[in-house]
Amino acid sequence: MVAGIGLAVLGTLLVRYGIPSDAKAPRGAGAAGTDVGWGFTHTQFSADRGTDRSVERAERLLSAHSMPQNQHIMGWGARNPEPSPGHYDFTDLDRRIGLIRRTGGTPVLTLCCSPDWMKGGAAGHTDWGALEKAPDPAHYADFAALAGKIARRYPDVRHFVVWNEFKGFFDDRRGRWDYEGYTRLYNLVHRELKKANEKNLVGGPYLVMDSEGGSGASGSPLKGAWGNIDRRTLDALVYWDRHKAGADFVVVDGSSYSKDDRHVPGPFAATRKFADVGRWIRRETGLPLWWAEWYVEVADENDDRAGWSERKRTAAQAVALIEMTLGGADGGFYWNPQNEGSGSGDCPGCLWSGTELGGGGRELPMMRLLSRFSRAFPPGTRLRDVEVAGGGRSAVRVLADDRTAMVVNTSGRRSPVTVDGRELALDGYQVRWLRRAS
Repeated sequence: MVAGIGLAVLGTLLVRYGIPSDAKAPRGAGAAGTDVGWGFTHTQFSADRGTDRSVERAERLLSAHSMPQNQHIMGWGARNPEPSPGHYDFTDLDRRIGLIRRTGGTPVLTLCCSPDWMKGGAAGHTDWGALEKAPDPAHYADFAALAGKIARRYPDVRHFVVWNEFKGFFDDRRGRWDYEGYTRLYNLVHRELKKANEKNLVGGPYLVMDSEGGSGASGSPLKGAWGNIDRRTLDALVYWDRHKAGADFVVVDGSSYSKDDRHVPGPFAATRKFADVGRWIRRETGLPLWWAEWYVEVADENDDRAGWSERKRTAAQAVALIEMTLGGADGGFYWNPQNEGSGSGDCPGCLWSGTELGGGGRELPMMRLLSRFSRAFPPGTRLRDVEVAGGGRSAVRVLADDRTAMVVNTSGRRSPVTVDGRELALDGYQVRWLRRAS
């Protein structure tokens, strides 16, 4: 039923794509309204600022490809929303939410991070170097109240993610995550958001699914050829799941490569991690699954990912989307990197060229992939088997439903292949879309 990993069939050159039977349930089967689908997160620089022509061009692009759009409440393009107790500044959030509304996106808010006075800093002052510090337990209720205030200010926002990557919640003394503290914060925020509007949908815990390379004895119940997930991360997720006040969806993020920056067994095969992690989380929690971020290319010392060609990067992202879908994900948010003033050739993996430039706001390859995938494979899509044959079949990955097939060549070489009875000659790292006979 599902397009997935090619399996050799004895006595024939045919490859049929499929996944284990325990993962064949339709996606989007969770709480109503949680299936927002595939979109992106606004970061420090985005389409809300720049030259008039470039901003206008970017807004037309976003309007033409309506997708969910995620924004943090502090940082990543938004100033401190409550610099001192009871004094608010929603200027940046208003501008970002306004952009999402104008372009027809589904708005999502990530409730991170917290004002300085909630974490030992001075009221009226913002130390951006302390952005990732968690609020003090004595101010958990204050952060929850801020979340409720924001929910009431933007009544059309229905989807809220609580915090980001457990930032500030690692307990150095015990050498593990302070999942008790995070869960207390989460439960207070959950209560305030439901009080603001019972239709608000809330999720967490937004943990990073870090992995060690290799599948040796680690004590982790979640492992594969790509490595094994840090047991401390799984402990945190299980604790949250068992002690949460409620949740409409579960959120995680992660990369295909290991913590020591290795792709095991290779850059494309390593993306299988997304499917394995997704299936484990779905079985453990029973909740709809979102990927808040995902990465396929190792970053350099400046956190830039520019080592691959755009063609290889896009192909690897396409395979990652396939694996997340096969793992039962209902959607995710591509972390859209932006550099101030970046041109089309200076922003690897970006969705559009920087709007600070006169010719900015133009569509880039990752936008074409993400927007097409978002339309072709929304939550609840019933995926179908696809027949793949030919000499290049081992390098090809496919995802398909009754109408559309996305075909990806994971090799840098030309690959002759027959997909769904159609002969193709795929260029190196080509992503090809096919219309299927209904």
